[in-house]
Amino acid sequence: MLTLGIVNTYDKIKILDAHYRAIARAAPICHAFGFHLALYDFPFKMTAEELVAYVMEKTTIGESGSYLKILYEKNHLSVSDLPKKGFPSQFGEIVITTSKPDPKRQVTPIKIAEEALRNRSFLFLVGLGHKGLPKELFERGKYHLDITSKGLSLETCTAIGAIPAYLSGLMANLETKK
Repeated sequence: MLTLGIVNTYDKIKILDAHYRAIARAAPICHAFGFHLALYDFPFKMTAEELVAYVMEKTTIGESGSYLKILYEKNHLSVSDLPKKGFPSQFGEIVITTSKPDPKRQVTPIKIAEEALRNRSFLFLVGLGHKGLPKELFERGKYHLDITSKGLSLETCTAIGAIPAYLSGLMANLETKK
């Protein structure tokens, strides 16, 4: 299982347009490329079902949130606070997405694709906000992934699209070579 985890680093109390717009943008990407979507530390004090209805009401992005509804109906949507210790084991290994990976934890996109094809699960954490992921998460991730392999910093929604698309393409390419 491959999961795109978006960690809110904006306001944790007030709901901003950036919150539901990022969710609405991530949902069709996750649906298209077979990823689950996990949302952490968003200021929504509602169930996943209520969140789907809220996003559908607030935006036209992602077919007015209909892809988010599909993820929810397929049980591919998770909404929770950021775990204080470990992430749920079903999400697999934690992969910190960053343009500045720790050389000791750095992993290539091709290595992730190869392991995913061997049925290993990964949770790719992306920070939503100008600060990126909280630094304390960098120690919790077994792997650090620079999806560009060039040290280029990507805007959050660009990363949300690039990570699943690139990994999915690599996996499809590897599958055809078998």
